[in-house]
Amino acid sequence: MQLTSANFANNGPIPRCCAFGVPDTENHMKLGENRSPQLCWSGVPDNAKSLVLICVDPDVPSSGENFNKEGAVIEHDLPRVNFFHWVMVDIAPADGSLAEGECSNGIVSGGKTAPPGPPGARQGINDYTGFMAGDPEMQGDYFGYDGPCPPWNDERLHHYHFILYATDLESVPVSGSFTGADVQAAIEGHVLEETRLVGTYSLNPNSGH
Repeated sequence: MQLTSANFANNGPIPRCCAFGVPDTENHMKLGENRSPQLCWSGVPDNAKSLVLICVDPDVPSSGENFNKEGAVIEHDLPRVNFFHWVMVDIAPADGSLAEGECSNGIVSGGKTAPPGPPGARQGINDYTGFMAGDPEMQGDYFGYDGPCPPWNDERLHHYHFILYATDLESVPVSGSFTGADVQAAIEGHVLEETRLVGTYSLNPNSGH
């Protein structure tokens, strides 16, 4: 299988139009257009019964101590954890595509409750759900796609892995507010083939982005 995007090349920078946070000269960061990227997939195996799409950033700091803190930096070598930006299951098992902005076009305070997507597909919650918990203006269940917004003082360039799985499952056995980790566990042993497209993003002008 192959997964491509008109918005960015593999290992190339994700454009600001697809980001949750964009650079700001006064406050380091401001909210962005948050448009889901254009994606196109091909070479789906004939025996696939459904597709799964996940976007995960494995470069998120394991500690929030210096997160966006004036006068501090998040060191490159700090241990990192996964942060899921998108999880979608039960996509039709055929070659297909998504237009830019088709699944997300803007930021919704409290999260999108019923994000648009391909017919029959289901979308779970992303990790902004936990990140925004406790913020009275932004907390909620963040379903569907929400784009990059790494700490503006992080020395590390973040990598966003868009992973497409072809599975032998008619429907992935998850429901409700399912997470990326839930889906990865549910499809274990059921993946026929997978492919990925990696984009990079940073809000730190010194990160090399």
